[in-house]
Amino acid sequence: MSQTLYNILEWITRFAYINILWVFFTLVGGVIFGLIPSTTALFAVIRQWLKGNSNTPVFKSFWAYYKSDFLKSNRLAIFIYICTIIIGYNLIFLQAQLDHTITWTSVPLLAGMLLFLLVLFYIFPVFAHYDVKVTKVIKNAFLTMLVSPIHTFLMIICLVSFYVIVTFIPALFFIFGASFYAFITMWTALQAFHKIDKRAGN
Repeated sequence: MSQTLYNILEWITRFAYINILWVFFTLVGGVIFGLIPSTTALFAVIRQWLKGNSNTPVFKSFWAYYKSDFLKSNRLAIFIYICTIIIGYNLIFLQAQLDHTITWTSVPLLAGMLLFLLVLFYIFPVFAHYDVKVTKVIKNAFLTMLVSPIHTFLMIICLVSFYVIVTFIPALFFIFGASFYAFITMWTALQAFHKIDKRAGN
């Protein structure tokens, strides 16, 4: 019993610690240049945990991924930031339409925002799992999302459940927000990757 409790506390500490590292290295990169490299490093470390490699020092692993993928992940950041800006502009446009009847022209905007969000769920897991160029990361994330509706649905259910929990205990969001998000999406994505590889005979 004591060993089980120790293991639980150890993993709680791990998730809290890597969440702190994510915030710290995001700030180190000046937020704009640090956010995506910090996030890709977070996913890479959690992927190693899920693969059973949990004995390596957390800081050392995080820093190694952050440093080695800094330029590549910031190329990915360009795509994410541009899409986010476009979505932000669209949201402002839609908000302005609330005083009037929302026309059929709003449907493509809403569909585009939903599509980007669903692809975003897979972008960081794909980045961490496959050693491919940024353009292929985006392409693979999109294709994985298309062929894995069950995994995507499971991912959404888990994320919504976590959101409900943090609404009652807001402190959990600040302590585990990024690390739990990464764990949920990485774990679910790995199941999708395994299924796709199995179909391909790899």
